[in-house]
Amino acid sequence: MRVLLKKAPCNFLVFGLGYDSFMWAALNHGGRTIFLEEDQSWIEQIKKKHPTLESYYVVYGTKVHQADELMEIGMGEDCKIVVDPRVSKCKLSLKGLPNEVYNVEWDIVMVDAPTGYHDEAPGRMGAIYTTGLMARNREDGETDVFVHNVDRVVEDKFSQAFLCEGYFREEEEMIRHFTIPSHRNPSERPFCP
Repeated sequence: MRVLLKKAPCNFLVFGLGYDSFMWAALNHGGRTIFLEEDQSWIEQIKKKHPTLESYYVVYGTKVHQADELMEIGMGEDCKIVVDPRVSKCKLSLKGLPNEVYNVEWDIVMVDAPTGYHDEAPGRMGAIYTTGLMARNREDGETDVFVHNVDRVVEDKFSQAFLCEGYFREEEEMIRHFTIPSHRNPSERPFCP
């Protein structure tokens, strides 16, 4: 919350829509806050209470039980190339997000979805990878990324691998914070420092 209060108004992307969403949007007054949610009925329920929240329905094509295979894929060269996620050859890259997500340089991203607590859930593998890719692909500056539930294996391993230990800032109450700089200038930066 300290980072949001410091950067607001800013561009704030949240994977997940919850009871706290109105608070996040209010703290970013004057900025743009977008929520991505996997449950259409939940979006409709929250919009009844908070119709001004900008939220989008997202379908994820992965399952938690695929995490080891996806980690192996993520270590390949196609996944180390910094490009727009829509044209990435990496299978971890989320290509079906709304254009509103790809067309903004995000100052802060919170990864608190999709569901990831059982084997058949979508898991956060693609959300974590794509967040890191978008942060590196911004024109300049840096993106603060927060990953919730890092006590779980997927969130722990994928955040370390794709948001990178070298960009780690702090961890508090199952939320890990990374600050990822643009990799466009200079373009010679390694994917992970």
